[in-house]
Amino acid sequence: MKLRRLIGFNLLTAVVLGVVGFYVGWWLGHLVKAESIEYFDDTGQNDIALFVAYFTGVVGFLVGLGFANYPVQRLLGKPPSLREKETAGIGRYFGLCTDHKVVGIQYLIGIGAFIFIGGLNAMLIRFELLRPTHLAWNGNNYLTLVGLHGTMMMGMMTSGILGPFANYFVPLMIGARRMAFPRIEALTFWLLMAAGTILMTALAFGGFPTGWTGYAPLSEQSNMGVDAYIAFFALVGLSMMLLGLNMLVTVITMRAPGLSWSRLPIFVWGTITTSVLMVLAAPVLVSTLFMLALDRTAQTSFFNVQAGGSPYLYENLFWIFGHPEVYVLALPGMGIVLEILPVFARKPLWGYRLAVTGMVGIMLLSFLVWQHHLFVSGINGDLRPFYMLSTELISLPTGFIFVCALGTLWAGRIRLTVPMLFALAWIFNFLVGGLSGVFLSDVPSDVTTHGSFFSMAHFHYTIMGGLLFAFFGAIYYWVPKMTGFELNERLGKIHFWVMFIAFNSTFGPLLVIGFLGMPRRVVTYAGYLQGANEWVSISAFVLGASMLVFLVNLVWTQVFVRTPAAANPWGSKSIEFQLPSPVPVHNFDRIPTFGPDPYPYGGIEGTRPVVVPARPTA
Repeated sequence: MKLRRLIGFNLLTAVVLGVVGFYVGWWLGHLVKAESIEYFDDTGQNDIALFVAYFTGVVGFLVGLGFANYPVQRLLGKPPSLREKETAGIGRYFGLCTDHKVVGIQYLIGIGAFIFIGGLNAMLIRFELLRPTHLAWNGNNYLTLVGLHGTMMMGMMTSGILGPFANYFVPLMIGARRMAFPRIEALTFWLLMAAGTILMTALAFGGFPTGWTGYAPLSEQSNMGVDAYIAFFALVGLSMMLLGLNMLVTVITMRAPGLSWSRLPIFVWGTITTSVLMVLAAPVLVSTLFMLALDRTAQTSFFNVQAGGSPYLYENLFWIFGHPEVYVLALPGMGIVLEILPVFARKPLWGYRLAVTGMVGIMLLSFLVWQHHLFVSGINGDLRPFYMLSTELISLPTGFIFVCALGTLWAGRIRLTVPMLFALAWIFNFLVGGLSGVFLSDVPSDVTTHGSFFSMAHFHYTIMGGLLFAFFGAIYYWVPKMTGFELNERLGKIHFWVMFIAFNSTFGPLLVIGFLGMPRRVVTYAGYLQGANEWVSISAFVLGASMLVFLVNLVWTQVFVRTPAAANPWGSKSIEFQLPSPVPVHNFDRIPTFGPDPYPYGGIEGTRPVVVPARPTA
C-alpha cells in the first residue's frame, strides 16, 4: 500500500516526470539545426531547445500530478471521480486535490516559500549597497539579483491574495460547496509552482539583466536566462487568466439564495474586480512574451529595430498589462482591509456602496494610465496631458476606499488585535504610496524621479506596504479558521511592530535618496550617499528578521503547540466564522440563506446569514 502511494500520481512522480520531460525536450530541441539568434552562433546558444524543454517539463510535471487522469478516464468510458483525494489526509496537500480549501492552503505555503526566496534576494541586494563600490557582487550578478527579486515578487504576488484566501473563503462567503471548476482551480496553483521553479533555473543560464520588466532590445540580445523569464511570466499569466475566470464564474453562478450583488462581502467585491483585471490584462502579457520568444527563436522582428520592429511596442504592450497588474496586487488588499475593519471596530462597513464604486472605478481606470510609465521614453507630447489626467483621476476611486476605511473607524470600539494592526498599517503605508505617486504621475517631476530609488520606494510603499501588510493581516485573521489552530498573539504583535517600523525605516529614506539622484539597478553610487544607504540596509535586515519572527510563530503554533482555535475567535458575523474550525470538506449540510445586511454590527439579531453548519468529519 505504501509503495503504491509512492509511485502513484503525486508530487514525487510529478518532479520525476518533470525532470525527464525537460531533458527529453532539451534533446528534441537540439534536433533543430539552427541557432536561435545569428549573433550567438559562436556560443552555441539554442533558445529553441530551452523553450521546448520548459514546455515538455511542465507537461510531464502536470501528468505526474494526475491532471491527465480525468480526460483519459472519460475517453476510456470510465466514471472519473469528481472529488480527487479530498479526504486523503496530509497527502492531499502534495498533489492534485479539488477541495478549494486544500488549494487555498497549498497556495499559502507555496507562495510563502517563493516570497522567502525573493526576500532573501532583497537582503543580498541591500548587502551589496552597503558600500558605494563593489562589495560582493559584480555588475552582472547584481542585475541578476535585482531581476530575480522583482520578477519573483511581482509574478508570485499576483495571486498572493486570491490564491490562498479567495480560493478558500469566497465559496464559503457566497454559500457554495466548491469552486465552479475545481480542476482548473488546482491547475492554477501547480502552474504557478512550475513557473517559480523555472525562474530559478535562470541562474544556470547566466541570469538575466533586464529587471522584472524584460524590456527589448536588451531582452532580445541577452543570454538564455531571459528564456526562463519568458517561460515564468507566461505560466504566471496563464495561471492568472484561469484563476480570474474561475472566480468570476463561481461568484456569478453559485451565490446562495438572498445573496444579491448589494449583499456580497466586500472581500468578494475585491475578488471580482481583481479577477476582471486578470482575465483582461494577463492575455496581453502572454501574447507579448510569445512575440518576444518568436524573436529569439524564429527570427521574427516584432521588437527588433534592425529588422523593422519596435522596442517601444514592447514597452507599451508590457505596461498595458503592467499597470492593471499593480491593481491586481492592490485591490484584494483593499478588500481584506475593509473586511477586517468592521469586525474590530464593531461597526458596519461605512459606505459599502461607495467602497464598491471605488473598486469598480479603480478597475476601469487602471487600463487608461499605462503610459505614465513612458513619460521619459519618447511618448508623443500630445498624449502626456491625457495620461497625467487619467493617472490623477484614479486617485478619486482610491480615495473612496480611504474614506470608507476612516468612516468605519470613526467612533468605533476599536480592538487592537494583530489583524487590526496590519489593517491600520495598510492605511498609513498606502497613503504614503499614493502621495509619493503624485510625483510620478506628473511629467515635470517624473522626469526628475523616473528610474531613481524614489520610484522604487513609491512602488514598495504601494505594493509591499499595501499588499504584503494586508497579506499578513489576512493570515492572522483567517489562518486559525483554515488550520483549526491558534497563532500566538504576542509573537504576532512583535512581528507587526518590528515589521512596520523597519519597513518605514527602509523605504522612507529611499524616497529622499531617490530625490538626491541615486538610480535604480546600478551597483555603484555616489560616495556621499553611503551613510543613508547603510541606514537603509540595516533597516532592511531588521525587516527581514521580522519575517523570521512570523515564521517561528507559524511553525511553533501550527506544528508543535497546536492549540485548537475557537470557531469564531473574533466575534465576526461573516458566514465563514459560523462554521467549525477547520471547515469540513463539504462546507455546508444545507445551502445557507442570506439576510439584508452583510455587516450587521450593532444591529438586531437575526440579520446574520442563516447558516446550517456542516457536521465535522471524523
